[in-house]
Amino acid sequence: MTSVPQAWQAVGDLYHAYLTGLILTTVTRRSADDAAELLFQVFRRQQLEKFLPGLAKLGLRGLPDAVACAQYHYPSNDVGGVRVEYMPESERKAWVRYVPPRWIHPDATICAVPSAVTRAILRGWHANNGVLLGNPRLGFVCTKMTTDGQPGLEGYYEEADRPLAPDERLRFAPEEDAPDFDPARVPRLDSATWPPERLAKAMRNYAMTYVRTMPLALVDVFGADEARRLGGITGRLIGMQLWQKTAETLGAKDHTPEGFADALVRLGDAQGDATTCTREGEGLVVRQASWRLMGDTATLSPAIFDAWNELWVGALSVHDRRARLSVVERPGPAGASIAWRIDAGRRA
Repeated sequence: MTSVPQAWQAVGDLYHAYLTGLILTTVTRRSADDAAELLFQVFRRQQLEKFLPGLAKLGLRGLPDAVACAQYHYPSNDVGGVRVEYMPESERKAWVRYVPPRWIHPDATICAVPSAVTRAILRGWHANNGVLLGNPRLGFVCTKMTTDGQPGLEGYYEEADRPLAPDERLRFAPEEDAPDFDPARVPRLDSATWPPERLAKAMRNYAMTYVRTMPLALVDVFGADEARRLGGITGRLIGMQLWQKTAETLGAKDHTPEGFADALVRLGDAQGDATTCTREGEGLVVRQASWRLMGDTATLSPAIFDAWNELWVGALSVHDRRARLSVVERPGPAGASIAWRIDAGRRA
């Protein structure tokens, strides 16, 4: 029987791949500049939503701004499974390094990510921290980028002696090197309040947050039709490519429509949505009572659901290539419930 943490892992791994896939799809089917603009919007959305509440939650608001900003990245990314190092230098200067393997670009995928995307991520988040903190003297200096062939994405927050102009909030100084990482000087999560089960759930949530933000940014940057196209291509490919791993993690029963329906129920439950399966006539109907991933669906573009749904279309095509998945209830202004029908295909 699949444990709850195993099911959370299945969700996290699938959505992690979908996030990376959306970046690569935009690079390859549009352009590096378009991918950079997309990632800028994604990280700016996340920064506006999460940075200040995260500082408070982690108990960092009383620290000097540069130190608090750099320290924030250590535990907030660590709970998501991201390798980060934090090196304080003074009250006005503190370093952070994202160490390979890079979480957002796993394995060989990093070879297809242009450095323009990395720069956009830094503009979207790191360069805007001083603005949110009301400190116009705070900026970020990037000294290394993995996508440039350097051993990590690194840099430091620094409080200058004067207010920084908008184009000075992020600068690049590849000639500078960070101090060595000292594990004894970094903040540690309290094991009593962060037991393994809570950490497993946090890793799931980390990936889900990106997959919630990315489709919204796709619609804003490229419009609904292009978001449906890019998100749908990616969803189908990732659904196909990740299904064997997902099914194994979930302990999927077999390569039948019933086995897929059972796995879809487990995935729904693992995302925090009560999900059931019933037989109706010759087919199976899987009902998901909510769509926790996207929250309020009343104002969402229908393209977002269409793109996301391709994950399950792709997955079923590998699980049982003759079976068919159809949507019989989709989220909208009346509510966020979803229902799919799974029908066995005709055998050769």
